Amino acid sequence: MKIICIGRNYSDHVKEMGNSISKSPIFFLKPNSALLPKRNPFFIPNFSNEIHYEVELVYKIKKVGKSIDQSFSKNYYSEIGLGIDFTARDLQEECKKNGHPWEIAKSFDQSALVSENFMDLNSLNKLNFSLLKNGEIVQESNANKMIFNIDQIISYVSNYMTLKTGDLIFTGTPSGVGPIKIGDSLEGFINDKSMFKVNIK
Repeated sequence: MKIICIGRNYSDHVKEMGNSISKSPIFFLKPNSALLPKRNPFFIPNFSNEIHYEVELVYKIKKVGKSIDQSFSKNYYSEIGLGIDFTARDLQEECKKNGHPWEIAKSFDQSALVSENFMDLNSLNKLNFSLLKNGEIVQESNANKMIFNIDQIISYVSNYMTLKTGDLIFTGTPSGVGPIKIGDSLEGFINDKSMFKVNIK
């Protein structure tokens, strides 16, 4: 199982980070060791002084596919969840400055929180999502605001690597990312349904 993460996929987040919009999806991988065990707290690692939350819609791949034409992408998913791409922002900025890959800042153990439950997309007529930090909304958006939608993402990524059953695709974060500290609580929603709640230790 792979965790495929799309970067810079909401224009408001691109602007807040001072980046430019890419002509094609930017993606990187997290290993399965990055998954935060269900219902566990997130422990701030000792190698970073600036861990940020990034809430993202997460699509689950349901069958094997390679070089998928965009018109057939819909055949490869039917469920959606919510997750957090925890990012060591201080390490990421150092990587960017030196032209290094981001894995040290994005792929560390337990850096990928994924909701325990996924929702059937056929049952949803809208895809609003939000993140609350200590009970206050810090991020909110809608799937329609993605620069590259999930069909485009699946087609693009599958040109470079085979998608397999159970693979997860994090589709990027909107604006509002920010730091966490010990004692914080994060809760994510799709529409009005709570998808996860995690305490920061």
